[in-house]
Amino acid sequence: MSINWFPGHMVKAQREIRENLKLVDLVAMLVDARAPFSCRNLQLEKIISPKKTIIVLNKMDLAPAADTSRHLEIIRNEGHLAGAMDSSSGKGSREILQIIAAAFAPLLQDLKNRGRRPRPARLMIVGVPNVGKSSFLNSLAGKKVAATGARPGVTRGKQWVRIREDIEFMDTPGLMWPKVESEEQGLNLALLDIVGEKAYQEYDVCLYLLRVLKEKAPDILREKLKIGSLERPEQEILEDIARSKGHLVKGGEVDADKTCNVLLQDFRKGRLGRISLE
Repeated sequence: MSINWFPGHMVKAQREIRENLKLVDLVAMLVDARAPFSCRNLQLEKIISPKKTIIVLNKMDLAPAADTSRHLEIIRNEGHLAGAMDSSSGKGSREILQIIAAAFAPLLQDLKNRGRRPRPARLMIVGVPNVGKSSFLNSLAGKKVAATGARPGVTRGKQWVRIREDIEFMDTPGLMWPKVESEEQGLNLALLDIVGEKAYQEYDVCLYLLRVLKEKAPDILREKLKIGSLERPEQEILEDIARSKGHLVKGGEVDADKTCNVLLQDFRKGRLGRISLE
C-alpha cells in the first residue's frame, strides 16, 4: 500500500523547521514506541542533523517493555541519545529530563566560559503527526501548556513552551514525507493514525492488524476477541469478530466497516493490550 499524504501546511512546516533550527540547542524527535522505525522521517532527520538529537519513544505504555528496550538499544547503537516515556502517566519523564540536562551541559559550560549568563536549554520538538508531541510537553510541564487533538496535524506554527526554569521547547507541526514507498511502513503509519484517513482504506488496515495479531499476539485474538481457530484468512476472522460483536446489517450480513473502525480504535487506544508492530 503506497501512502501519499502531504498536506500543503507540511511544506510550510518543513521550511519553518529549517529556518528555526538556529534558535535551538537540541532537538527532541518523538516516535511511537509501537513502531519507532516506521515513524522515523529520514528527510526530517537530515534537516535537523546539525543539532544533537534525542529520540523519544512516546506511548511506551502501549508497547511491550521488552520490545521498547530492544528498540532503544538499536537507536543508541546508531549513536543517538534515546529514552522512552508514557505521556499519559508521566512515566519516564525524569529520564528524559536527565538526558536533556546532560546533553545541554557542555553548551551551558561554554556559555559560562565565554562570560555569558546561563539560560534555559532550548529544544525543538519534531516528529510525524499525531505522535503525541503536545501531550509529551504537557506531561513534562505537569500542566496543560500545549493544545492536543485527536486528529493528525492539530499543531499549527511554532509555539514556545516553558517546561521549567531551565528547559523550554519550540513545538512544531507534525511533518510527514511526501511519499511512503514501503507497504509495511505505510500500513504501520495508517494503523497508528499518523496519516490522514483519506490516505488509506480502513478495511485493508484492519486486515493488516489481524495479521499482526496472528503473528505477534495470538492470545489477544483468542482471549479478548474470542477467536478459536487462527489458521484461517484474516477476512474470515474479521467476519467472526463482527458476528460476536453483533455488528450486523439488514439481512444478517456482517457490518465489516463498523467492525474495522472499532478494532482500529481499540488498537490505537491500547484497549487490545500492548502490541509492537516492529
